[in-house]
Amino acid sequence: MAYFEWADDMVIDNGVIDADHRQMVTLVNQLHTATSEGQGQEIVDHVLQEVLKYTIEHLRREESLMASVNFPNLAGHKVGHQKFIERLDILRAKYESGSMTVASQLSTVLRDWLSLHIRRDDKELRKFLKHQAPGPSVH
Repeated sequence: MAYFEWADDMVIDNGVIDADHRQMVTLVNQLHTATSEGQGQEIVDHVLQEVLKYTIEHLRREESLMASVNFPNLAGHKVGHQKFIERLDILRAKYESGSMTVASQLSTVLRDWLSLHIRRDDKELRKFLKHQAPGPSVH
């Protein structure tokens, strides 16, 4: 069983946003597997770089989608996104200073953020998209 599993209640757009979220779930699971096998330090640099890069790209796409549909709480989402990036930057700084606990901390931060952000914050976007353009692509 994976550390973090994709669930139907996480679906936002059946498109690029969900694909991004699924990729983040894959990265979380890779990191957790390596950490649980005692190899977290060996891959934390790679996963941390991938997560930072992918998160920034994803948040830009998400914010762009929100702007394109005139999502009313874009500003609030941007604040939450910025705080998350700051948390990742803090973990990167800890890693670069030699902290040995970054791999497990990163796993937990990513799992919790994905679960809460998608299920709580992005659900607001899902509801908005559903009312804007109901159809088969948005459940």
